[in-house]
Amino acid sequence: MQPKKRVILHSDLNNFFASVEIALNPALAGKPLIVCGDPKERHGVVLAKNEEAKKFGIKTAETVYSALKKCPDLQMVGSHFHEYKKYSQKVVEIYARFTDKIEECSIDECALDMTESTFLFGSGYEIAEKIRRTVKEELGLTVSVGVSFNKVFAKLASELKKPDAVTEISEENYREIVWRLPVTDLLFVGKSTAQTLRDLGVHTIGDLARADEAMLSRFLGKRGRQLRVYARGEDDEPVHFEKKKEDLKSIGNSMTLPKDISDREEVKRWFYALAESVSARLRAADVGRASTVHIVVRNEKLEDSTCQKKVPPTALCGDIAQAAYELFCRNFPLGYKVRMLGVTVSGFDYHIEQMTLDSMLSGERSKYDKKERAESAIAKIREKYGYATVQRGVVMGDEKLNGLDIRGKKED
Repeated sequence: MQPKKRVILHSDLNNFFASVEIALNPALAGKPLIVCGDPKERHGVVLAKNEEAKKFGIKTAETVYSALKKCPDLQMVGSHFHEYKKYSQKVVEIYARFTDKIEECSIDECALDMTESTFLFGSGYEIAEKIRRTVKEELGLTVSVGVSFNKVFAKLASELKKPDAVTEISEENYREIVWRLPVTDLLFVGKSTAQTLRDLGVHTIGDLARADEAMLSRFLGKRGRQLRVYARGEDDEPVHFEKKKEDLKSIGNSMTLPKDISDREEVKRWFYALAESVSARLRAADVGRASTVHIVVRNEKLEDSTCQKKVPPTALCGDIAQAAYELFCRNFPLGYKVRMLGVTVSGFDYHIEQMTLDSMLSGERSKYDKKERAESAIAKIREKYGYATVQRGVVMGDEKLNGLDIRGKKED
């Protein structure tokens, strides 16, 4: 008996942050809109934009000043991450009407395994259409859904038609649809990899699918072989859903910066901004404290370097950020140009604590508990009133960061 063909969906909420702002304030509908850090002072960067703003050539991560030059009538709103999370969860609840196999890839993207759901709800395409309509009718948001037989092609399909669309890539049509696309459209093919492939005469996904495996391995190693698997439609990675907290090995966040930075004070501020998100997610995951901090640093040549260090078990933003910054200073010279930073924690204790007599006598536990209560209180304030209401001094030390506003960055 032949195994049942997989039916995988990839959902991508269109212009998510801007769409939520319009859902909250329908008077903004139909007007060019951006979400930015501080609309009153008109500085910072564009965190999100709607379709009307795109028509003026406005791009994510450009400065608000630049966006206003393109569109003087631009509507600007601040970010409300607590609302984005609420809407994201509401969308996931809609997905859950059709399947319990949901992998949350980011706040606005999910992979869904509908293989068994087709017995109840129709074909993958029909289910995708039902989801698209339901999200629009109930929440006022639009979603682009890709339908395929593996996760890579499902994600690729979701990118082909936007906004508010369903696209299917099947075992019968993928060569016609996918293979003529530029190789840069394939998942995990970045600028450096694309240039290597072009040097090898590989320009389309079809070229990659037909390329010699040994040649790809010689120039790209394991990545070359894996990319060839993706191009040939042979990806068999399952949709990862509902991990138990004991299975959670790490929690992290990273940010590609709008420009290269080399000043260490700027690097420190970015680490604190990233650590805020990591510590919040660590508390939400309820896995206790972390004992290892990892960082990843990408330079202007798009070369990645990683390092890590053991720390006393902690879930505090300050501890995580300080450890990350110390790792950076120890491993990278002054003037090192940075394009991307990432912070990850691991080694969770799941609330199993072993306090030494010395630490108890010195009041170390009491100090930690006070800091933990303070961070929890701040988190509750932000959840109710928005992220920007309470900020650390180290982050606000130079709020503009030469035109950047780090208060409203999108989490991983």
